[in-house]
Amino acid sequence: MAELATIARPYAEALFAVAQAGDAAGWSTLTQELAQVSSLPEVESIATSPKVSRAQVVDLVLAAVRSPLKDDAQAKNFVQMLVDNHRLPLLPEIATQFEALKNARDGAADALIVSAFALEGQQLDELVAALERKFKRKLKPTVQVDASLIGGVRVTVGDEVLDTSVHARLARMQTALTA
Repeated sequence: MAELATIARPYAEALFAVAQAGDAAGWSTLTQELAQVSSLPEVESIATSPKVSRAQVVDLVLAAVRSPLKDDAQAKNFVQMLVDNHRLPLLPEIATQFEALKNARDGAADALIVSAFALEGQQLDELVAALERKFKRKLKPTVQVDASLIGGVRVTVGDEVLDTSVHARLARMQTALTA
């Protein structure tokens, strides 16, 4: 995994440099869409087929995304470079690193909130506001439901984890009682 990250880093940094000069949000959307398309087994099969030209692979990948930036010359060059260098499978990692660079520039971070129950509306807004104060940065929340937590939430921001779930409390209690 570290090897993929190392190989993808220069591509993500170059793409981010291009995005800073223009519409970073648009480039972010394009990168996410390209990552999804490149992950499809059909695209991998076509990209590695000797019967399909590199230009056809580029056209196929760009045709599969909805972003208006797909017609941009720099976007076409980026995809062409990835196809020419057999780096299309790196797109998910490039997208991840691109988002990390964008978040760092914006002073933000992605937050994965796993809750025992669905969080919506005002309840989610209040939780995110409290977490932003705790982590001292703007958070972009993604919410998942996991009933095994019993109650509470587990929040992951980068490499930091805040686990206030009932499941975690019971596990700590069990450890304390058996020690």
